[in-house]
Amino acid sequence: MPGARGDGVRLLDLFCGAGGAAMGYHRAGFEVVGVDHLPQPHYPFEFHQADAMTYPLDGFDAIHASPPCQAYSVLNAFIRRDYPELIEPVRQRAEGLPLVIENVVGAPLREPLLLCGQMFGLRLFRHRLFELPFFALQPGHTHGRWRAPRRGKGNVVPQEGEVWSPTGHMADWPNAARAMGICWMGKRQEVAEAIPPAYTYYVGCKLMVYLGHEDPFVYGGWLSEETLRAGALQRPLQEGAESRDGGLTRPEPQAEAAS
Repeated sequence: MPGARGDGVRLLDLFCGAGGAAMGYHRAGFEVVGVDHLPQPHYPFEFHQADAMTYPLDGFDAIHASPPCQAYSVLNAFIRRDYPELIEPVRQRAEGLPLVIENVVGAPLREPLLLCGQMFGLRLFRHRLFELPFFALQPGHTHGRWRAPRRGKGNVVPQEGEVWSPTGHMADWPNAARAMGICWMGKRQEVAEAIPPAYTYYVGCKLMVYLGHEDPFVYGGWLSEETLRAGALQRPLQEGAESRDGGLTRPEPQAEAAS
């Protein structure tokens, strides 16, 4: 009921990938259902392989959508390939429902909120925009020294005072997964496309209030033990930690075919 903790509040996670956004909403109290056109064996909640642009919206209290970002990326400003532009179609499709749209800097979102890992004690940048159905203040932050990931072999775990910006060609993606708090993921591509759950925990707490429920926010609630061990709050990285994400642990990395 309005004013109570948001048990039973259902959120549909469109273009869900392997569930980085979903985990943040889950921690904020939502029952999350993911939809993606590709199989997502590591998605940590209920998942349906389907077209996000036709999947039924009935029975959901809110929608999160992360439509493909390639059309709006900095790289595509140079290579100029044709990619689907789905932000406006998503808006039209979800009309009448509380909608959050996440995308990269440069995407045509309306009065977006920019979030960065440094706002939440994470040792990475990962700037992302969020179009919200409500006003939200941006957390303050200061960037540390930046260390870029390298292609191929090599380990670029940031040292004290440094942060990194993981990319699709990162060599040390398992450590990037731990730094982002997405340790259940088992492929480089899953990590490259994900956002830290910290972002959607922050957004999800505010969305829960917008829907008329108690604010579930707990300071540090976005940080799993894995994330802390990966360097949040400047702690040294350690191996072998167990995740507190509903009992989930990161699977063994899967072999990837050479490109």
